[in-house]
Amino acid sequence: MQMAALHLPPPFRAIALRESGDAFAHAVAAAAAEGAGTLVHVGRFDLAEFAVVLEPVETLRAARLVFYAGMSALADALAAHAPPEKPIAFDWPDAIRVDGALVGGARLAWPAATGEDDTPSWLVFGAMVCTAAREEPAGSQLGAALDQEGFDDLGQLIESFARHFMAALDAWAEEGFARLEKAYLARLSVTKGLRAEIADNGDLVLLRAGDTIPARLSLIEALASPSWLDSSTGAPRF
Repeated sequence: MQMAALHLPPPFRAIALRESGDAFAHAVAAAAAEGAGTLVHVGRFDLAEFAVVLEPVETLRAARLVFYAGMSALADALAAHAPPEKPIAFDWPDAIRVDGALVGGARLAWPAATGEDDTPSWLVFGAMVCTAAREEPAGSQLGAALDQEGFDDLGQLIESFARHFMAALDAWAEEGFARLEKAYLARLSVTKGLRAEIADNGDLVLLRAGDTIPARLSLIEALASPSWLDSSTGAPRF
């Protein structure tokens, strides 16, 4: 199948894989050689699947926050193609829901030997979103596809993500992380009565009114096993 070329803003450079490819695994394997701005994507009719290579200048502890920039950029890209007032929300930290139904999520990788106070030679942010309806297991009502939810121009979703991601990174550089934190938390599904914050290493901090000791959820531990990914199919869970 001939894949349409992506029109990406600089400094992105596209690498296209065939339908059986794995964008995230390919980007991780090629990150050191290909360098920052490499965007790997897969030609599938039912999924928007892509991964981008980054070269941070911060320590891993701080650089990991880019995951939230990527999640917010993905949500903004979805919102640009969604019907009016279609709710787009996050399950912390990595899953995306549209009108309550799971449509996909994101991942983050870095070199295994990198310590918290080391600067990683690369990061890879990868995402996958179900764009077209698949055959669902009997009785499944947990997942959905964007075409079922009334989204349009889905062939431009990756290009839209790239533009929103660059805007998020620019805002982070110019204004600090607080703006990105606010954007991510605005879409986060949180139990009523809890106040959420993002710690300087990416952990989620939750505090209930009247409590003095907050609960803390580890981003590293959460990213180790993507909540939205079905390892048996390599696609978002139903």
